Amino acid sequence: MTHFVHPDEVRSRFSRAMSDMYRDEVPQYGSLMALVAQVNGEVLKTQPALERAMEQADELERLDVERHGAIRVGTQQELSTLRRLFAVMGMEAVGYYDLSVAGVPVHSTAFRPVLGSSLNRNPFRVFTSLLRLELIADATVREEAAAILARRQIFTERALALIAQCEAAGGLSDAEADAFVREALETFRWHSEATVDAATYDKLHKAHRLIADVVCFKGPHINHLTPRTLDIDVAQAGMPAHGMDAKDVVEGPPRRACPILLRQTSFKALQERVLFPGSDDQGTHTARFGEIEQRGVALTRKGRALYDSLLANVRSMGNAGSASANYQDRLESSFAAFPDSHDAMRQQGLAFYRYVLQQPVGDASADIETLIADGVVRAEPIVYEDFLPVSAAGIFQSNLGGEEQKHYEANQAQQAFEADLGARVHDEIALYQAMQDASLQAVREALAQAAVAESVA
Repeated sequence: MTHFVHPDEVRSRFSRAMSDMYRDEVPQYGSLMALVAQVNGEVLKTQPALERAMEQADELERLDVERHGAIRVGTQQELSTLRRLFAVMGMEAVGYYDLSVAGVPVHSTAFRPVLGSSLNRNPFRVFTSLLRLELIADATVREEAAAILARRQIFTERALALIAQCEAAGGLSDAEADAFVREALETFRWHSEATVDAATYDKLHKAHRLIADVVCFKGPHINHLTPRTLDIDVAQAGMPAHGMDAKDVVEGPPRRACPILLRQTSFKALQERVLFPGSDDQGTHTARFGEIEQRGVALTRKGRALYDSLLANVRSMGNAGSASANYQDRLESSFAAFPDSHDAMRQQGLAFYRYVLQQPVGDASADIETLIADGVVRAEPIVYEDFLPVSAAGIFQSNLGGEEQKHYEANQAQQAFEADLGARVHDEIALYQAMQDASLQAVREALAQAAVAESVA
């Protein structure tokens, strides 16, 4: 009987290989990793309570391996095949993000593990965007881009064969898993040779820089690989000393005692040489950059509604990038309305928590707050594993180069995206709710069993 490698292990092998490849391609990524490791070490050293909490939640070991990448593809076939490729690694499509409202002609999902045990093993995620050709106003550009995309194949034949084999057999052997990682990596590799001539590249570039990035190359090249920091403000302040040109504003919520959702920042995209076929013409392309993130607790629907309303209020007062200090002041002032303690967020139903039994003595029917107050149960914040559309668009815009801001009508098309994907996307909030509910049920069952055992004794 063939022994199959667990998808969690395949994912770990792939994320390590991706990190090695990206470090070779973008040397500043190595500097970014060194900076994040230094900041995380200092935070854990000076905040022993945080280190203890992460250790209790089994989240400490994942910190050093945690990464998310981002890619952009151009066709239904590319997106649906990526879904099958990521499935080999135990990653599923979670969430739907419409970035058109922020001037980026894509919609997206995040491929990631969905089980708590798999997330703690390796929470590798890939934010995956599909170009929306229907949003391009110029019909000629639209048709030319579609024709170019139709001619390319971004997956190796061996990768496609291994995906099909995994689907048919239910897994891959050790040697096959290693081969799959090598072959799959080719889809994400940078190619400096464009697939179009300079004039076509320039035309698509003028229509939107992201269109040129998606359409004009052999594959979707990973455009960033993001480590997780425990203090993004310190990390951002340290970027210039490490030779990195940091963006002005940290995207997402303000700095808080109890972090929520996701904060992101990056160094500016590299200018990379591009060669055009059939001529000596050369150009430059900006797409790949370095990003860091800080993750907080996942919010309930009530919490997200409050977050979205506070953020919308701040952004309605002016552009985030035009006056960063003023923007940060407005952000902090507005978010004073969002409770900044785990007890308050939990009691007001704003955030999700995992409930862990501390001692097997208590009333199984008691409300959860009573059990926590009595020391029977511990509440652990559930880490937000997903993304924020406004923040993602802000990172995109700051790293595409140029000053122009494209405008598209907000145009969510989740059903069309899922049809192209070949599957429904998970509702991320429902996943967090299921985690919280399962932990509470496990606590109540354990207390009930302990009570029965005590009565029998």
